[in-house]
Amino acid sequence: MKQRYYQEEIETMPVSEIKKLQERKLQKQIRHVYEHVPYYRALMDAKGVKPEDIKCLEDIRKLPFLSKSDLRETYPYGMLAVPLADCVRIQSTSGTTGKRVIAYYTQHDVDLWEECCARAIVAVGGTKEDVVQVCYGYGLFTGGPGLNGGSHKVGSLTLPMSSGNTDRQIQFMMDLKATILCCTPSYAAYIGESLKDRGYKPEDNFLKAGIFGAEPWTEEMRRDIQASLGIKAYDIYGLTETSGPGVAFECSEQHGMHINEDHFYAEVIDPETGEVLPEGSKGELVFTSLDKEAFPLIRYRTRDICVLTREKCACGRTHIRMSKPMGRSDDMLIIRGVNVFPSQIETVLLNEGYAPNYRIEVDRVNNSDTLDVFVELLPEQFSDTVSGVTAMEKKLANAIKTILGINPTVHLVAPRSIERSEGKAVRVIDKRKLHD
Repeated sequence: MKQRYYQEEIETMPVSEIKKLQERKLQKQIRHVYEHVPYYRALMDAKGVKPEDIKCLEDIRKLPFLSKSDLRETYPYGMLAVPLADCVRIQSTSGTTGKRVIAYYTQHDVDLWEECCARAIVAVGGTKEDVVQVCYGYGLFTGGPGLNGGSHKVGSLTLPMSSGNTDRQIQFMMDLKATILCCTPSYAAYIGESLKDRGYKPEDNFLKAGIFGAEPWTEEMRRDIQASLGIKAYDIYGLTETSGPGVAFECSEQHGMHINEDHFYAEVIDPETGEVLPEGSKGELVFTSLDKEAFPLIRYRTRDICVLTREKCACGRTHIRMSKPMGRSDDMLIIRGVNVFPSQIETVLLNEGYAPNYRIEVDRVNNSDTLDVFVELLPEQFSDTVSGVTAMEKKLANAIKTILGINPTVHLVAPRSIERSEGKAVRVIDKRKLHD
């Protein structure tokens, strides 16, 4: 019989039992954090909350939120809840002001993370008979290591390809008969186009499923990828702060992502007031890590907007589902899988001698994100020659790439040609259609 679950007893646990498990883990975790993270203890003390005040799940509302600004303030060790000697790994995201978010892992944390990714692989039909090609980036980025570890847990043959080098990707995909592809949706679309350019039809490859995440994508894009690769395309969600991909994943129904509730407690709040909203409401997603040892974040504001539902799922899993993120409650953009803040670009402009009068335009062309940055020249710069301006654009583009890790197209424009606003400046125009 085909395996439907990686850990059936947990994944199909009655909701009442899930909540009892979460309650026990939450009480233990709050005590752990209070005793070992002075920064969070100070936040709790300021709110007049002690670990013994957390008697049930609803009491989590008494606890303070954490945000990315807290992680920047406590960089690099201030949120660490175990001795550094107990940690076996870090992962990291790009930082907004030069300070990156560093997540720490004990071996226990790595094992739990990889189990979550294994659940995602089995949910799309993965078994030890499969060949899993992991084209997410490795190194500090969580995508590669997470799906790599999950594939090992399932017992699949793992191709640790990392991103890029599409000729080699296709060679290994065809020669080793890869059956499950893990990468960003935009790269999956590019692989589909590249296969077509080489004369392959969708039925010529051996793929049956793809696990795609790290950037927003639409149902329309899902249909295109499924058609070009001849597969079923599944969504996966995660963020470095909570471990990485595998916090939530799609099942065979492809209708929302099941959150691994035995490890993460999810809330949806009003981003303005912080009030917890009822199930089915659209709001900002908040996560609490229930059993991470090294870097356990409590009520961490993801800034992702989504909806949670407990409607029964035909797959048999009982864990709550989240919709695809419907936007952000802050100004962060996700471009080609990279977190980008306008403030990062603004910092580069100032460092390079430009005024902070700029506009960022993001679009999606042929399933690949584009980033255009329009920057006003100062009057003394504007008198330069055309060739001089081109050289300045190239130099500025390289400086932005150094910070972001992705290539922008820079357009230096005439002084005062970017529209001014009396209210909040409109710095970002996102032309991508990110949800239907």
